[in-house]
Amino acid sequence: MPSPVTVIIPTFNEEDWIAGAVDSALAAGASEVIVADGASVDRTPRIAKAHGARLLLAERPRARQLNAAARAAQHENLIVLHADTRLPAGGAAAVAAALEDVDFGGFRIAFIEPLKRLRFVAALINLRTAISGAPWGDQAQFIRRERLLRDGGFREMPFLEDYELAVRMKRAGRTRLLALRVHTSGRRFLRLGLVRTAAINWRIIVRYRRGADPEELVRLYRQ
Repeated sequence: MPSPVTVIIPTFNEEDWIAGAVDSALAAGASEVIVADGASVDRTPRIAKAHGARLLLAERPRARQLNAAARAAQHENLIVLHADTRLPAGGAAAVAAALEDVDFGGFRIAFIEPLKRLRFVAALINLRTAISGAPWGDQAQFIRRERLLRDGGFREMPFLEDYELAVRMKRAGRTRLLALRVHTSGRRFLRLGLVRTAAINWRIIVRYRRGADPEELVRLYRQ
C-alpha cells in the first residue's frame, strides 16, 4: 500500500535518467511523484508523464522548481529526489515513519556504478553525514511540507540550495540519516576524477561558508 509521501524530482534535460527515478519512487511506495521541470528541450517531460509522474512546469533555478512542487504536493511528507538517483524499496514508508519524530533527514548513499573507488567515496560521504547530521541533495533529503514552507522553503539561489537547507535544518532541530541507501550516479566523479571532484566540492563549500557569491560558485562547479 502506498505511503502518504510525495516525491519531488527537479529536472532539466534528464531524458536518460528520469524514467528510472520515477519508477524507483513509485516502487518505493510513494503515493505521488511530481516532476518539476525547468523548461527541458529534450523528452524529459514526455517520459516523466508516461511513467506515471505528475508534470509541473516551473521556472529555474532548481530551488524555485522545488518550492513550486512543494506548494503543489498532495502530501505533507516530501522527498526530494535527483533524476540520477534511485530510491530503495520501502523508502517512502521509512520516511513517513521518520518524519513523525524528526524535522529533516536523508538516506545513506551508494553509487550505481559498481566500482571499488566509488564504494570508497560512498563510505566517506556516509561517514561525513553520520557525523554532521546534514545530508546533501544527492542523498534524497526529506522534510515535512509544512515545516519547509513555514521556514521559507528552499532559498532561491542558483546553487547549493540543498546544502543550505541541510545546515539550516540541522541548526533548527533533529535530523535523521536512514539506514536505507539510495543509489546515485557517480558520473561526475568518473568524469573529473575522485580527488579533483572532492577538492572542487569542498572548495565550493568553504568559499560559500566564507560568504562567496553563489553565482561565482556555480561557475566554478560547472567548470
